[in-house]
Amino acid sequence: MNKWKSDKKIKAYLLRLLTNKKNIPFDIKKSKRVLILKYDRIGDMIVTTPIFRELKNAYPNISISVLASTVNKDVIRYNSYIDKIYTNYKNSILNDLLTLLKLRKKQFDVCIELEHSVIPHAIFRLKIINPKKIISIHKDGRYGVKGSELQLYDYFTKEDKKNHFGKIWLDTLIFFEVRPRSRSYDFFLGNAERDKAKSFIDSLGKKIKIGINTEGSFPEKSIQKKELEQICRGLYGNYSNIKIVILASPDTISKKKKMITELGLDFVIPSYATETIIDVAALVEQLDLIITPDTSIVHIASAFDKPIVSIHENNKDSYRLWRPTSLLNKTVFAKSSYGLFDYNVEQIIKYSLGFIKKLENK
Repeated sequence: MNKWKSDKKIKAYLLRLLTNKKNIPFDIKKSKRVLILKYDRIGDMIVTTPIFRELKNAYPNISISVLASTVNKDVIRYNSYIDKIYTNYKNSILNDLLTLLKLRKKQFDVCIELEHSVIPHAIFRLKIINPKKIISIHKDGRYGVKGSELQLYDYFTKEDKKNHFGKIWLDTLIFFEVRPRSRSYDFFLGNAERDKAKSFIDSLGKKIKIGINTEGSFPEKSIQKKELEQICRGLYGNYSNIKIVILASPDTISKKKKMITELGLDFVIPSYATETIIDVAALVEQLDLIITPDTSIVHIASAFDKPIVSIHENNKDSYRLWRPTSLLNKTVFAKSSYGLFDYNVEQIIKYSLGFIKKLENK
């Protein structure tokens, strides 16, 4: 046996050992306390939000807690379906351990964990939290061990290679016998954030307000200056009653202002510096149309059912899992399978003008 096979066999043994547990008889429909683990990215948390609403509506007396990340916890800051939010400090062992031990004392009836593969750090957290039952989605195997072989998990959903992550994650509620009434996302806003966004948009007058997010999850997935200018000029050349707002954070506001000045287009302005993701969401809610790469802005716009023109790399499986869910949405695919290279700017303009026409006819 070579070293690689030997290491794999040892890891498989340790994985089975780590996930071994005693079965505790418990009817999850009698749960009083549920913890949902979602400590990753902003978009992932937005796509998860139907779970909170549908579970709470079906079981009004259940207490829902969420283990969120420092990055995505603001998505659910005002969410009325959630009773308690805990922060996971993934890069701080001490803070992680203290939080996990605190969660252990809560004696949760059920944990819902949404990783699609076998993730050691998720197993580590679940072992410490020690709920009565653990629900997860179908998991790919690891080290030759199938997800279904891990005794730590009590319930798995069926493998789903056809649907969006929103549907895949929401299917975890079948074990509570919940039939979801809606798959729509929730993004609750505070009055301060909404008032600030509304004041900014009102100052732009009666024009159609188009928000363009140039930033992607990676630099290769961003809208570059050349394409941005083509999009802006193409839209204005066909329909002049518009104001284009380039979304900007405190880290990017200077760069965006400089770029807009260099473009010399008086119908294009930067947004105010959005301090938090709630500020971004409040601004998106007030805009009429969103143009963006495939990133969290797609899911924020979907939460408010805004018309969206998204730009996606040529990866149909990724698109299936993360596509926009707004009633009005169009996607332009790049030729590249990684990054936004060589996509059809004219198609973006065409789709956008089609949505503008619908907005004008309202």
